Amino acid sequence: MILLDKAEFASHDRLRAHQAAAWARQGYYVARHSAFYRDLWQGAAPPADLADLPALPLSDKSQLRVAQADHPPFGHYMAAPRRDAVRLHRTSGTTGQAMNLALSARDCAVTETVGGRCQSSAGLTPDHTVVHCLNYQMWMGGLTDHMTLQATGALVVPFGVGSTELLVRTIREVGITAISCTPSYPAVLERVIAERFPDLTPRDLGLKLGLFGGEAGLDDPAFRTRLKDVWGMEPRNANYGVSDVFCNFAAQCEHDTRLHFMGADVLWPELIEPETGSPLSLAAGQTGELVLTHLVRDCQPQVRFRSGDIITVDETAPCTCGRTGFRFRVVGRSDDMVVVRGLNLFPTMVAAVLNRYPTLSGDYRIPLDTPPPYDSLPVTAELSKGRDAAPGLAEEIAQAIKRDLGATARVTLVPHGTFPLTEGKTRRVQRTYT
Repeated sequence: MILLDKAEFASHDRLRAHQAAAWARQGYYVARHSAFYRDLWQGAAPPADLADLPALPLSDKSQLRVAQADHPPFGHYMAAPRRDAVRLHRTSGTTGQAMNLALSARDCAVTETVGGRCQSSAGLTPDHTVVHCLNYQMWMGGLTDHMTLQATGALVVPFGVGSTELLVRTIREVGITAISCTPSYPAVLERVIAERFPDLTPRDLGLKLGLFGGEAGLDDPAFRTRLKDVWGMEPRNANYGVSDVFCNFAAQCEHDTRLHFMGADVLWPELIEPETGSPLSLAAGQTGELVLTHLVRDCQPQVRFRSGDIITVDETAPCTCGRTGFRFRVVGRSDDMVVVRGLNLFPTMVAAVLNRYPTLSGDYRIPLDTPPPYDSLPVTAELSKGRDAAPGLAEEIAQAIKRDLGATARVTLVPHGTFPLTEGKTRRVQRTYT
């Protein structure tokens, strides 16, 4: 069996037997068909035991970029014949050059099944009508995530991005009860409702469930509380993935807001120390960079691929919901980390401080116009609609960042509406130096 039935609820022993058999097939397949990994491994055979994978070198996005540039359009890590590919996606390019992603029919089916587990865990059911508001133009988050929503049996409305006024009318006319989007998108909707529908409030749309992914933010209790208060809907972290590996393999459940790893039958996870690449134990309390290996993938299999995401593992015991995957939080990205006087800071840490201030909209940027090292952290935060900056507010926020994060901050407050409306991913750290 390629997929393990109800793998998200499977016991440790049942999973390990399936994983061992899957890797025996996949390791042989990669060694035989992926020129990229044959070169990287210098002809060495992959280990028979998954526990010995750290003997292989790590792979990363920069290597894939070179591979696609030298061997367009899919790179020489494409292991299946081109005729086997039935779908082409492209990454969003938020962290560099956009990449072409090829999927076979089997890759699509596996992706949709595992993603469906995640959407179901987050509460989506056949009783929901869900509007999907991610970009359908080649991005994995559009069509592929649509199919994961559909795998739950829900009625899916493929709306995409743009035409926000039409979206508001559609939600009301169709009786839509759930929305799938990025965490920053409700703020865009709020602005449009306030400007174009003055007689409406966000609660009037009748949304009961928010399924979020693509950005950080849902780990912050203040942000969740605000979504509940303003929209009257239950916010759920429903869609965590790494585009080059798997579009969605982790989500929360109704009992626990932390992400549950739900792709154990098709993905092998590891943790490493980000700076040295040294292996770390995948144990409760451990923080490190997530590394992923496909146990099933036809077109572009990845082995020991560095995700760039820094996660903290909180629990490895089964959840109250019965799912057995480890539970974790994404604390930042290695490429979004800003080091200030030896402190490793991530945008999510800054957001947790800013979200405590009702005079702020929650939108912010960390503008870096010079290369490191940094003695202080520049933060530009946007005020809420109709609010002015009280005397001393910027300094108060800077002191809160110093107290909570240990870093000196230079806080600038800007009027509401300063930052452009963003329907896709919002890039918080902005490096403008060359």
